[in-house]
Amino acid sequence: MTRRSLFAPFEIIDGDRARGLVLVADHASNLLPEEYGDLGLPAAEFTRHIAYDIGVEPVTRKLAALTGAPAVMARFSRLLVDPNRGPHDPTLIRQLYDGTVVPGNYPISPEERQKRLDAFYTPYHDAVSALIASVATAHGGAPLVISIHSFTPFMQGRERPWHVGLLWDRDDRAIRPLFAALEAEPGGLVVGDNEPYDGALRGDTMYRHCTANGFPHALIEIRQDLIAAEAGQAEWAERLAPILDALNARPDMHGIKMAGSRTGP
Repeated sequence: MTRRSLFAPFEIIDGDRARGLVLVADHASNLLPEEYGDLGLPAAEFTRHIAYDIGVEPVTRKLAALTGAPAVMARFSRLLVDPNRGPHDPTLIRQLYDGTVVPGNYPISPEERQKRLDAFYTPYHDAVSALIASVATAHGGAPLVISIHSFTPFMQGRERPWHVGLLWDRDDRAIRPLFAALEAEPGGLVVGDNEPYDGALRGDTMYRHCTANGFPHALIEIRQDLIAAEAGQAEWAERLAPILDALNARPDMHGIKMAGSRTGP
């Protein structure tokens, strides 16, 4: 892994903010600041899904280039602190993850926990908020926010059959047309509805920045074996880009919707 003495907790990929589309990648990186070393883990653990979402960084970069949309990506490993969790979530700083004990996270003092929030978690979320606000201003309407993630094909001994999953909570404006577009793709994609996770996670990135504000959004989870190599990354970016462009062009994608009860797509 690359170590840097001056560690930036996020990266902004600039784009045409007037288009109204924002890309977000919470788990794009497996990097750690130099002061944390390797958290007591062998290097091989940082190639696994426990450290980051495999394939998401290149897919996000390609999507930003193809759609012209700005993007914000976290630059720190989820093993340091997970930006896609609420600050009081018990899995915010994992001590055990998919069978791996993380020595550098156990025990962790309240002071160290707060330090990680202040140095990495909060600056990242401030950057997400600022980018969304600037896109809303440039566009003149509510932004459409798309969060890019990936999931491991096997978890705790169980196979996950979906090619892609769409995660959502209370607002299905973006989800319904996304389902229709992905299920219409050649080759018969298996599309999961809130698979392999439920998108109703209070305090996560989409809840914090979109659900709570009434902005249309979706979290897209791509299976990691499909985007582990460059060819698959290009394939999925090229598949998603026209779908997101069409979604973003819909007039119903740029209004405010007050949070309500969940309804299925």
